[in-house]
Amino acid sequence: MDTIYFVDTTIRDGHQSLWAENMTTGMMLPIAKSLDAAGYEGIELISGSHLKKTVRELKEDPWERVRLVAKEITRTPLRVIAGRVNTFEYNPPSMYWLFIERMFANGIREARISDEWNDYEGWKFRVGVCHAVGMRSILNLIFSFSPKHTDQYYAERARQAASLKPYRLCLKDPGGLLTPERMETLVPIIYKHANGIPVELHTHCTTGLGPLCCIKGMELGMRNINTALPPLADDTSNPSLFNVAKNARALGYATAIDEAVLQPVSRHFTAIARREGFTIGQPVEYDYTQYQHQVPGGMLSNLRFQLRKVGLEHKFPEALEESIRVREEFGYPIMVTPLSQFVGSQAAINVIVGERYKEVTDQVIKFALGHAGADGARDMLANVKDKILDRPRAKEWMQWQPDEPSAGEMRKRLNAEGTSDEELLLRWIVGKEDIDAMRANPRPVEYFNPQQPLVNLLQELSKRTRNRQIHVQTPGFSLTLEKRGAAPVSSS
Repeated sequence: MDTIYFVDTTIRDGHQSLWAENMTTGMMLPIAKSLDAAGYEGIELISGSHLKKTVRELKEDPWERVRLVAKEITRTPLRVIAGRVNTFEYNPPSMYWLFIERMFANGIREARISDEWNDYEGWKFRVGVCHAVGMRSILNLIFSFSPKHTDQYYAERARQAASLKPYRLCLKDPGGLLTPERMETLVPIIYKHANGIPVELHTHCTTGLGPLCCIKGMELGMRNINTALPPLADDTSNPSLFNVAKNARALGYATAIDEAVLQPVSRHFTAIARREGFTIGQPVEYDYTQYQHQVPGGMLSNLRFQLRKVGLEHKFPEALEESIRVREEFGYPIMVTPLSQFVGSQAAINVIVGERYKEVTDQVIKFALGHAGADGARDMLANVKDKILDRPRAKEWMQWQPDEPSAGEMRKRLNAEGTSDEELLLRWIVGKEDIDAMRANPRPVEYFNPQQPLVNLLQELSKRTRNRQIHVQTPGFSLTLEKRGAAPVSSS
């Protein structure tokens, strides 16, 4: 009997997909040991985009997150998503090296590596860095649906990826676009050219087909599946561990996972979702329009928000139609960060302005110039490229050439002399002002379990400003909250 193995995505992709990356370190720590004890092959923890979010909005140090979680999870390899680090900006090689080195030093042992174009040179550099540092690499073959993403395309990319000798390949489906029928043709091709390297499956449930694709993947020989735990599964997130494991056993496979250990983890996050008003993932209906526009779930809400700000939310369907057209004109880029943002933002601008490409962003100009990848400049329709580049701002960007500053040179540019490598990376990604704001008002690491009613009661009582004194008493316990001067204090 074959065995199915699992990689957990709950505390990385799960909350990135459904909670807008709003899971705090304190929410993770109480269940970290349970994740470690469950038998996962790997646990995803963090990506480059999380660094900006944790500092600016959560007021947390992302390096401290990695260190604290690594102290709790000691048996299961922790993973970092190691594509672009500074998502929408130029990434000097020295900063990528530094990012991987510091992640490894703080306890990360595996990197799932992407290049948004499935580009061999991008893969080669990133895999080389990870292997040099001592980190195992899982190399993503990103799935897309277009006239250029054919069987021949994926056969060539699988050969190139395998030649780099990663620990594993991963068929990554960020838009939930895979179907069981497409997997019938695609998965055998990837295995044929993978040179014996295991292939993981990482899909999403955006179209409603994620769980079915997991079943088809197992039938086609895939033995390593990425899943999330409810309430951070389904919807635009990854398939539920409990559902995939149940289906695997129904198909006659053994499952290398202890679900009993994970049930309390699901209850923990469900209680947090209810308390914080976060999304609770649910299975979704099949949505064919996703194959037409291919805009990822997180971007759909952002697109609607952009239109709402200018009073044009009623034009949301028109913006989705426009995104189909823009993607074709841009040469069918894979709808994954940052390429999907370039397409979606330009579609919104075209609809808002009322004239196509009258206004464009710097990112779109750089895309047309090839700064976001040679494929972008090569495959963009010539008349569209001419329209984008026929403006003074484009002439300015034509003079720019990327350089390769050393870490020392980056320190000088960012006024970060004498700082640690971790501080330097944060300066590059978010800036000194945001770091200072985070440190001036840091979020407490502790997050009280919302299933503890007494703690919840005390937290709510402490918010009352009209009472000078509140007394709580139960058998064997008493506590008094008393306001003294400007601030309330407690005594018992």
